[in-house]
Amino acid sequence: MTFKRRDFLAASAAAAGIAGLSPLGMRPAFAQAEPSYTPEKGASLRLLRWTPFVKGDEDAWLANTKKFTEATGVEVRVDKESWEDIRPKAAVAANVGSGPDMVMCWFDDAHQYPDKLVDVTELATYLGNKYGGWYDGLRGYATRGDKFIAMPLTAIGNAVVYRDSHVKAAGFSEFPKDTAGFLELCKAMKAKGTPAGFPHGKAVGDGNNYAHWLLWSHGGKMVDESGKVTINSPETLAAIHYAKDLYATFIPGTESWQDINNNRAFLAGQVSLIANGVSVYYAAKKDPKLAEIAADIRTTNFPIGPIGKSVELHQTSSLLLFSHTKYPEAAKAYIKFMMEGDQMNAWIQGSSAYCCQPLKAFANNPVWTADPVHAPYARASETLRPNGYAGPLGYASAGVMADYVLVDMFAAAVTGQMTPEDAMKEAERRANRYYKV
Repeated sequence: MTFKRRDFLAASAAAAGIAGLSPLGMRPAFAQAEPSYTPEKGASLRLLRWTPFVKGDEDAWLANTKKFTEATGVEVRVDKESWEDIRPKAAVAANVGSGPDMVMCWFDDAHQYPDKLVDVTELATYLGNKYGGWYDGLRGYATRGDKFIAMPLTAIGNAVVYRDSHVKAAGFSEFPKDTAGFLELCKAMKAKGTPAGFPHGKAVGDGNNYAHWLLWSHGGKMVDESGKVTINSPETLAAIHYAKDLYATFIPGTESWQDINNNRAFLAGQVSLIANGVSVYYAAKKDPKLAEIAADIRTTNFPIGPIGKSVELHQTSSLLLFSHTKYPEAAKAYIKFMMEGDQMNAWIQGSSAYCCQPLKAFANNPVWTADPVHAPYARASETLRPNGYAGPLGYASAGVMADYVLVDMFAAAVTGQMTPEDAMKEAERRANRYYKV
């Protein structure tokens, strides 16, 4: 169902009156080409999102949602779950055909149940044309062929976060730019009693980010371009041996860490070097007792490995719209509203460099130059490598990611549960359950 012209103008005028903006944040030059959606009578919506690590992210999202409700009369209930619980709850909703209308999912989760999702190609095409185009990595996670099965939402940048004074005390005037120097730094920091810590547990964000960097920086990959499993390789073996050497310098217990643990250890002074989003910096800044840590924090991108170039996985999220929704027009209207310039810029700004834009036009948001600590996060959407590299994204890549095949391979090897060779073979076996070429 589409807007009649008079309905569109009425709804748009209401939004403009609230926001003090052009109708629904739109530019008149695009008015004739843009899609419009009229919410069904009595419509209400439910969105499931991940628990924020930066309060401003949630505050800005809820403020934008309130503007939408005031403009349209459509109530939107926003629930939140831990990062680890989003994926299974979304899968249950897809498979049973009930639950939230929309979910902020992870990585290529949409490819696990594309037939359960509403096609949002029309809306995504309009937004891409209006705002400078989608970043390829984010677009890939949300598309299947030429169809958008989800709406690209954000990349949550991942960077090395460290105590500058502790790095210098360990004898390093500059942060190492390569993996060899990075290992020497971690050894020196352990010797000084200010160790590093990276998660080998089933952390949907930090664990995956770290494991993929380990693999890719040494030239390994889960599959080749055709989707053939290639994880059992000399490059992977080199990555595992490097991971074992790094693990020996870590604080004990990182094999059980989830996404919150490295934040807590860093802010508690137990570790001085982690990889994280900008959230840990803002957690320190808002607590007067952590002012010394906040002032000492520096950030940088992961070191470059033997392949000679930067290769990183960044946490990505897309907005799913399930086909079981009773109110698809209301849901599309909501997604459209939240993705328009005024709302998207407010969300990026509120997130304090935690959420990186999905559309290129928002790269000039002033938040990216507001603080030097933000710099490594600014290009997350532009530089991310999809987790399915080098093969196509789809059910197999999504399944391997959801099953933590790569994370478990490194964890088993570094803790001595398996030899590096056996850990590779086990990862190969598990991956072949999904990739059937």
